[in-house]
Amino acid sequence: MEFILSYAVFAVVFGLVDAIWLVKVSKQFYQKEIGSLLAKKPDMTAAVVFYALYVLGVTVFVLQPAMTDEYWPVLAMGALFGAVAYATYDLTNQATLKHWSKKVTVVDIAWGAFATGLAAVITALLTNWILG
Repeated sequence: MEFILSYAVFAVVFGLVDAIWLVKVSKQFYQKEIGSLLAKKPDMTAAVVFYALYVLGVTVFVLQPAMTDEYWPVLAMGALFGAVAYATYDLTNQATLKHWSKKVTVVDIAWGAFATGLAAVITALLTNWILG
């Protein structure tokens, strides 16, 4: 029960945090930095698969091992997981694409660390509160 609840709560929290970033904050930044590489319309199947796998990874490697009343480790491990995952994507792009922005790499890695750590600690708090 705890696993399913953690998965669902993190999916909602991370989805909301990332949606705010993608829709309200960073749209112009990405357009300016890598506009020529952007698709006119996102591939929603790929996006759903990414989010499902990402939420699974955070649930298995961050939330389940750290579901205690100690929230700093959840924040730290969430931030580390986010930084590593986003760095994998961005540094691979930087290594293989002609026109990948180094600024995007730095911003994305920082965003992945921040958003994942924040969503992980909120998830731990909410999950512990729901389960009593």
